[in-house]
Amino acid sequence: MKRALALAAVLLGGCSVLNSRMEPAAVEPVAVQPSSDVAAVQRVPFRVGISSTTVEKLAREQACTSAQGAGLMTEPGPIEVYRVRCDDGKVFTARCELRQCKRM
Repeated sequence: MKRALALAAVLLGGCSVLNSRMEPAAVEPVAVQPSSDVAAVQRVPFRVGISSTTVEKLAREQACTSAQGAGLMTEPGPIEVYRVRCDDGKVFTARCELRQCKRM
């Protein structure tokens, strides 16, 4: 008997929800203020290095194609770090030591 009453209550409750015309609640946009402890993103200018071609070849081997190519991220020297921004949104980085480059 209790189960029959509970089932009837659930079914009737569902029917009343289907026939009601409830308007969606209005949601006001909230302005988000940046936090004072967040650092700004530093942009590094694109520079071609001695091993840019080698790094571009390594990137292509990893299915990373880019119209811009490999950019030098560090100062020129015996150890250099390069970055390639792939067309699919990924980033390929490589470290070159005395012109011997390896994927990072």
